Amino acid sequence: MPEAIPLWDKSVPFYNPACCGGEIPRITPYIIPSDRPLGCVIVLPGGGYAMRAPHEGAPIAEMLNRAGYNAFVCDYRVSPYRHPVPLCDANRAVRFVRHNAARFGCDPGKIGILGFSAGGHLAVSAYEHYDNVIGCDGYVPDDVDNVSARPDAGVFCYAVISLCKHTHGGSMQNLTNGDMALAGRLSGEVSARADMPPAFIWHTFDDDAVPVENALDMASRMHELGVPCELHIYPHGRHGLGLAEGDPSVSQWSGQLINWLKYSLNW
Repeated sequence: MPEAIPLWDKSVPFYNPACCGGEIPRITPYIIPSDRPLGCVIVLPGGGYAMRAPHEGAPIAEMLNRAGYNAFVCDYRVSPYRHPVPLCDANRAVRFVRHNAARFGCDPGKIGILGFSAGGHLAVSAYEHYDNVIGCDGYVPDDVDNVSARPDAGVFCYAVISLCKHTHGGSMQNLTNGDMALAGRLSGEVSARADMPPAFIWHTFDDDAVPVENALDMASRMHELGVPCELHIYPHGRHGLGLAEGDPSVSQWSGQLINWLKYSLNW
């Protein structure tokens, strides 16, 4: 098992063990041998901003390794931490990988961010709010903060994209504590921008936990903005399938993702 690395060596923004526990945000690298820098993907497991689902972490990184990509699983902070803490961790993960690209054998211009469910919401947030500023008293910036947090691609898997309509109530509550004004600002279809990188989105039509409208509305908004997007809607499949092994329909998503990375993005 690869060893997790703290995202911050010293000053961790918003760290509050007294009320939120002593967990340190970390990233686990899944690196494959190569004689050239490789494209890589940062994986954000789902879990309603209450936990992080293991089947949406390491197995996804290993799938990407088999396809010829480096991968990283990010242990971002969850409830009782609220916004902006998870976004701060996701932005840091992109900066961390880009700053250490030579160390890990990654191409600093080919860094994707992939998330499932609430982790998909976080991926969308990092994909849109990559210029977020850490507003934390006492935080001391370091060299990693000097590089861009903008991902080069986004991958959103049965993602909670809206926090206002067609949303997942638990994710919204855990992230915003019920602040509807904040939920509006953190709804991906609302805060989408024309300078976003390309995205790959998939969902199942009958997802009864996170409605398919999350994917449809985001893809529609991207089309309006002229941002390239590949969208897959599978007719059946429960929420939280991960790789969907054993489901001949939904399990196509990983191969379709790899084709998109290789042939649409030329990674």
